[in-house]
Parts: sequence; structure tokens; C-alpha cells
Amino acid sequence: MTATPTLLARDLMTEDVETASPDDDVSEVLGRLATVGFNGFPVVDDAGTLVGIVTQHDLVGLFETQDRTLWIPVGFPPFIETLTYAIDVSWDDLDLGVDLLQNADKPIREVMTEDVVSVAPDTALDEIIDLLADDDRDINRLPVVEDGAVVGIVARQDVLRAIRDERRRDAE
Repeated sequence: MTATPTLLARDLMTEDVETASPDDDVSEVLGRLATVGFNGFPVVDDAGTLVGIVTQHDLVGLFETQDRTLWIPVGFPPFIETLTYAIDVSWDDLDLGVDLLQNADKPIREVMTEDVVSVAPDTALDEIIDLLADDDRDINRLPVVEDGAVVGIVARQDVLRAIRDERRRDAE
């Protein structure tokens, strides 16, 4: 049996990466997330440099309180494409609608994670697995960065598919 070549980030990554701008409004990004098959965007500045990452969790967290649950659609009028989230709402917190409107115009730079864990195109699969399985972080995707620019993204699902495919090849 021959050794399987080491897979690299460039072998796993999706190259067509949808991104957000630090100036995008929360409402705009929530609406975009409601229409795509993933739950976060790398945030890049006008020069294309990675400056952060924003996830559904970051955005939904803007509207959470502690005592009760309220189901809200994610997306803003006309709610053509929406996802629904359960958030905890105190019945005493009557200004929830006002909070939604106040946060809708907030720029992504105020809610994004700036300390982004990223990898280079030549990062080996084992290192990618270590990053995605880190006990201290809840990382679901790794932007692939070359010369400061996002050239791809590796999601947990990409890694699982690669391992599955490798096992199937080895079983043949």
C-alpha cells in the first residue's frame, strides 16, 4: 500500500469565498446569511485584507436577553428569505423591537471577531484538524490567507469529507 499524500488547505478549501465588509450593516449581513448555506463570513477591508470574522452566533447574540424565549425571523423586511432563531427574552424587556432596530444599523466591525484564526494554503490537514478541534475555541471555519488576502475557506465539513474520502480510498 502506498502512502497517501498529505492534504493541504489548498486541497480542501472553497475558493469562491463570500465575505463581508467592516462597514456592512448587521441587517444586511443577517439577510445574506439567511440565503446562504453556511453561517459566517470572513470580514475584509477595501484592500481585501482579512480583518475579522462574523458568524450567526455573533449577530443573534446582539438580541439575546435571559428569561424567556421568543422566536424571531432573521432577515429584515420584507422577510423574503428568513431563518428562525430562538432567543431568550424577558417579558419585562418591552424594548426588544427597539433593540432590534438599534442593532440593525450597527456596522459589522462592532460585532466581528478581530482575532481570526486562519491558515496558509500550504497548511497540512493535521494542523487544520488541531485548530478545528481546539478545546478553547469553537472554530467552524478557517479562512485561508495568502499575502493578507483571503484566497479560500476550509470548513469542518470540508475536513470531514476529506477524511471520509481518504478512508474510502484506503479501503479499496
